[in-house]
Amino acid sequence: MIRAGRNLRLSLIIGISGLSGIAYGETVTIVAFGDSLTQGYGLPMGDGFVPQLEVWLRAQGLDVVVINAGVSGDTTAGGLSRVVWTLTPDVDAMIVNLGGNDLLRGLDPSMSRTNLDGILRTALDVGVDLLLVGLDAPSNFGPAYKAAFDAMYPELAQTYGLKLYANFFAPLEVGTDFLAARALYMQQDGIHPNAVGVGKIVSGIGPAVLDLIAQ
Repeated sequence: MIRAGRNLRLSLIIGISGLSGIAYGETVTIVAFGDSLTQGYGLPMGDGFVPQLEVWLRAQGLDVVVINAGVSGDTTAGGLSRVVWTLTPDVDAMIVNLGGNDLLRGLDPSMSRTNLDGILRTALDVGVDLLLVGLDAPSNFGPAYKAAFDAMYPELAQTYGLKLYANFFAPLEVGTDFLAARALYMQQDGIHPNAVGVGKIVSGIGPAVLDLIAQ
C-alpha cells in the first residue's frame, strides 16, 4: 500500500506537469540490480554506473535515489537468490541488468532465461516497475547460442509487457569502430567500461529510466 500510494501521487504529478522540472512530494527510489557492470568494477566510487546515473537523473530535475544492488561476478542465478530481500518496501522501480557472467561462462541460455523470469515475476508480484537491460552475445559459442541468448531479453520483455533497453553497451558502439571504442571507453580488461564509457552508457540509458519513472 505504501508503494501503491506513492506511485499514484507520482502519476498524478507527472500527468499534470510532464517530466521536466518536477518537484516530487517524495523521493523516487530505484534499485539498479545487476553484476559488476552495475556495481562499478574497477572505478572510483563516484564514477560507476549508479552514481553517474543518479547525477544524470537529478540534472533532469528529479528527486531520485538510485541504490547500487550490483554484485561483481553475479550470475542470473545469484540475482534470483537475492532479489526478494533487495525489494524493500521503499523501492519504486528496478533496473535489471544481469546475464553478462552467464555469457562469459557459457551457461545454458535456457537456465539464464528461467532465472531472469523468476527475478521479473518477483518484482512484478510486489508492484515494482521494471526496466530490463539486455546484452548482445558474441559469436564465441556459436550461432545457436547467440540466437538463444539474444532472444531472451526481448521475449521476456514482451511476455511481461516491460520496458526494454536492448543493449547496455550500445552507446559505446555509435560513431566508431570496435577497436577505437575499446581504447576510448573500456578498462584494460576489455570487459568493463571506464568512467568516460560509463558516462556515455548513462546518457544512452537515461531516457529509458525517465520513461520508467513516468510509468
